[in-house]
Amino acid sequence: MSDDADATFDLVGCLERVRENDQAAARALVDHLYPLVIRIVRAHLPRRMSEEDIAQDIFLKMFSRLAQFQGAVPFTHWVSRIALTTCIDHLRQQQRRPEFRWADLSENEADVLDAVLTSEGDRAPDEALAARELVHKLLDQLKPEDRLVIQLLDLEQKTIAEIGKITGWNTSLIKVRAFRARRKLRKCFEELKKKERS
Repeated sequence: MSDDADATFDLVGCLERVRENDQAAARALVDHLYPLVIRIVRAHLPRRMSEEDIAQDIFLKMFSRLAQFQGAVPFTHWVSRIALTTCIDHLRQQQRRPEFRWADLSENEADVLDAVLTSEGDRAPDEALAARELVHKLLDQLKPEDRLVIQLLDLEQKTIAEIGKITGWNTSLIKVRAFRARRKLRKCFEELKKKERS
């Protein structure tokens, strides 16, 4: 959703018409918010999950909770929180996380992943890009909240303040969650290496 699109779209007027059961306004609202919602879904869920079904679920929740929106935060932030919560719920519903084994990695992938998770320094852009896909495989092993904080902070490079606006979490909670999530990610990584050695 571009700033130009936000400037030309009458969100307040559209919301008023939606509250009066105007179906055309409801469709216009969905069209306006779809790029934001699908971007969140794609960023936070594995590709094997149905994006369109989850986006539909998010819009259903948005319409059913519209009376709860008080305007304390921008409407797009409110919808983003619904989208993130829905993604977390879908991740929780997965009964089992697929087993990911060290042996699934090529020698080069293993070296890159090892460097990413064990070094504190900055990495070259091409190495960081190569590692991103590998890190996603490990992220699938984490709890939804842990995956989310790593995704936002480390992969999307969002600031703690931005994450607070998106999630509603306070600064301390974000820092603690990030620390614990990184520790769990490293532990998962070390377990994979141990399994491969044994």
